[in-house]
Amino acid sequence: MTSSITSRPLGKNGPMLPRLGLGRMNNSGAYNAVGSDEERLGFLDRAYAMGERFWDTADMYLDSEDLPGQWFARNPEKRAHVFLATKFSIDMTVPTDIIFDSSPAYARQQLARSLTRLGVAYIDLYYVHRLDGKTPIETTMAALVALKNEGKIKHIGLGACSAASLRRAHAVHPIAAVQTEYSVFARAIEAVDDPKRGILAAAPRAGRGRRREGNLDANVATVAQMGALAKQKGVTTAQLCLAWLLAQGDDVFAIPGTRKAERLQENLAALRVELTAEEQETLGTLGKQVAGGESRPEHVAIHFADTPEL
Repeated sequence: MTSSITSRPLGKNGPMLPRLGLGRMNNSGAYNAVGSDEERLGFLDRAYAMGERFWDTADMYLDSEDLPGQWFARNPEKRAHVFLATKFSIDMTVPTDIIFDSSPAYARQQLARSLTRLGVAYIDLYYVHRLDGKTPIETTMAALVALKNEGKIKHIGLGACSAASLRRAHAVHPIAAVQTEYSVFARAIEAVDDPKRGILAAAPRAGRGRRREGNLDANVATVAQMGALAKQKGVTTAQLCLAWLLAQGDDVFAIPGTRKAERLQENLAALRVELTAEEQETLGTLGKQVAGGESRPEHVAIHFADTPEL
């Protein structure tokens, strides 16, 4: 994909990808206000120039597909050099509710819409963002395999799912990657005993329990200890935590989001940070001290979702 950024195969015999991708949610306005389209398109220009060619988005992230669509329209010759991942199954069209839908009909409908918004003929990696708990995973996979056979997607991935769901899905067709919450503070995935495949580590801002009164002060103190270690190494705390994550295995990829070129440059520099075994252990121990739980209780079942049997 690019020679300037450390790359690894995604899963067993998968495509070579930068170990640190670009999460597009932040730059869509999902969290905070963003700049103009021209400013955001300029950011994608900078990302591409830096060698960041692994872009991760989803159909629910506001205009997170439309903006890259504008960029590809301006730079059609660069499409083949960007590994593009997007996701379906979270329906945000009902104002009072969030609906999960991993049915075949919804998969086909949403892929068609994503291809149109992105202005591309195919998606490199298409994820089931969340399992709906109603559709057997084998049924969802059969639909995705059909779309792959039509040339509309190249690789299939899963979002948060249980090990059992992953095994059942993989029995239908190889799963290239699993995207799940994983960081020095969120470690539940480490308890999953499953054959190695690409793990895309995301860290959505769901851990509000960590910021509640009583927890915040303790967690600020923990981060301060990490900051002291980072200062000793001459790196930022963010770089230290990214380096810890990537050190957990060659099959682990990080997709931090940002809308600022300087932050992307900072993140990419984490690829050059090497940690000793002692530093990894120290960071891991500090991460386990986090107060307030790894995620809101209502999210736990979603992160490791099962589906009914056929």
